Amino acid sequence: MTRRFLLEQVDDVAVVQIYADGFGALSTREKLLAWHLYLAAIAGRDIYYDQRHAYNLELRSALEGILTHATGVPVSVMDEVRRYTKLFWINSGPHNGITARKQLLRLSVEQWIAAVSAAAAQGAPLRLREGEMASAFATRLAPVLFDPEVDPVLTQKTPGAGRDILEASANNLYLDVSMRDLQGFVEGHALNSRLVKAAGGLAEEVWRIGGRYDHEIRRIVRHLEDALPYAPAPTAEALRALIRFYTTGDDTDRLAYDIAWVRDDASSVDTVNGFVEVYLDPRGAKGAWEGLVSYVNRQKTRRIETIAASAQWFEDHTPWEARFRKPNVMGVSARAIDIVIETGDSGPLTPVGINLPNDQAVRERYGSKSVLLANVAEAYEHSTHEGLRAEFSWDEAEAGRTREWGALARDLSTELHEVIGHGSGRMAGGATASPSELLREHYSALEEARADLVALYFLPEPRLVDLGIVPADAHEVIVRTEYEQFTRAALVQLRRVREGEQLEEDHMRNRQLIVNWLLRHTAAIHVRRRDDKTYYTMVDPAAFHAGVGRLLALVQRIKSEGDYPAARNLIEEYGVYFEPALRDEVVARVDALGLPSYSAFVMPRLTPVMQGDGTILDIEVSYPCDLESQMLEYAAMSRAQDA
Repeated sequence: MTRRFLLEQVDDVAVVQIYADGFGALSTREKLLAWHLYLAAIAGRDIYYDQRHAYNLELRSALEGILTHATGVPVSVMDEVRRYTKLFWINSGPHNGITARKQLLRLSVEQWIAAVSAAAAQGAPLRLREGEMASAFATRLAPVLFDPEVDPVLTQKTPGAGRDILEASANNLYLDVSMRDLQGFVEGHALNSRLVKAAGGLAEEVWRIGGRYDHEIRRIVRHLEDALPYAPAPTAEALRALIRFYTTGDDTDRLAYDIAWVRDDASSVDTVNGFVEVYLDPRGAKGAWEGLVSYVNRQKTRRIETIAASAQWFEDHTPWEARFRKPNVMGVSARAIDIVIETGDSGPLTPVGINLPNDQAVRERYGSKSVLLANVAEAYEHSTHEGLRAEFSWDEAEAGRTREWGALARDLSTELHEVIGHGSGRMAGGATASPSELLREHYSALEEARADLVALYFLPEPRLVDLGIVPADAHEVIVRTEYEQFTRAALVQLRRVREGEQLEEDHMRNRQLIVNWLLRHTAAIHVRRRDDKTYYTMVDPAAFHAGVGRLLALVQRIKSEGDYPAARNLIEEYGVYFEPALRDEVVARVDALGLPSYSAFVMPRLTPVMQGDGTILDIEVSYPCDLESQMLEYAAMSRAQDA
């Protein structure tokens, strides 16, 4: 039977099913460990919704309430509520997960209020405030859904002259706080707290048991404790450290967890659960919550492990100054994994590679874990429309290379990005703070650019042939293919930003920065026109490689020295702004073909097989192949956990 990967398209979003073929081969003990970690990932998803916007949980309850209590709601209203709710689930709120810009509900305010009121009358579980009527509830939420001037941008790192990045951002990581308020304030919980204006100054609402998100964190901890009996000793040590961190919220316990998690490099089943990436925060300090559960894909792990085993060689041959190289690369582990579930900041919008932890000191002293999300990459490849490749390739030869070699080239680049890119380099001697503190809102974009540049720099290296990673007779075409598709990506990604004239998302800024810099400083890329269409064409791989080396040396110096002015100038000059007319052209070309702008993923479903006394005998995996049923199932599971 032919598998369904592309399930539907919602506006410009492809909805894609992920498959977890190797799950059934795990031992019963491993499956039970994965099951309890799976429940922990679902238990915390409301945290991320709340972090993204103060009204998100109330909005979600209203939208889901209408979908599940639809009697009396006109069909045309239901169709629009369903469309918008799918986008809401995909983006974990009203703001686009790629562009950070708000999306509006295409109804009248009156239709919205009537639909919410009808759902409430049928018993929909709305998050009403004490004594609040459904109509007042709907009216209170309406500005977020209908007014384009209310909270227009989720995370605004370049708001324009005279505007504050915190005040211009709609997320819920700060309340009535500006960058001016932070002057002289020392955070005790920089990663895991919300900052609020309080009498006499600022206060930290710490994300821990007894603090903010107490209810959700207690649910997570309960499932982590249930997982302990099934966990191998190293995994159990890491889970206990995570429980301690959730209990105290103290950075020393977070550090202990990071170290224990990095050291657990042999267990088949793993999880990422906690406050991790800082892209949501305009100043790059607060961690967005995410939950991910995975198991090792043994078949695809050999190549990435081989790269990791040569990490010191790559470090020694980087094009930056010797003083920024690690003399002894520590603890680099790498795997290909298949994910079972991703929630919060990692799903339904998911990366294809991960390198953690983010703490620079931990990386330098203890190492890091790098993973390729193999079944995510597979789902991307099987759901990508051929028209997208063909439309933006200069000729059939370029398009043909992408068809034949694009997936392998992209996987290799991702592996080098995660294993060598994020794991390489060190701070300059005498640095007194982490690079994220020194580079602030520009750190994430610069770090992603650095990791991509490392991958692009080493991809032509003969060492990859010597290691048996790349076939010698295909090495040249693989390099050319990746350089071509990376170059095209800077143009094609503009389809995602359908208004405005600047990029906010850090990975998009990174790609834009690299290609624009190469355009200005090398002869590697040509901007061509044919039939009123623009093409970004990589024409000289040698010049591309040399330019990448020069830019990489510059980016590493900026990171290692924490040179904030240089980071700001580089990113704002090359990575932020684009020509709206060029974007409009790209959007028109994509829309003419009915192509999506980005992809969201439906996760595998785990279900326990029970015996009569309630004992779990086994865990089965299945595939919903439906976004709506999965999201409503997650909501029902959360309510059941509270019962």
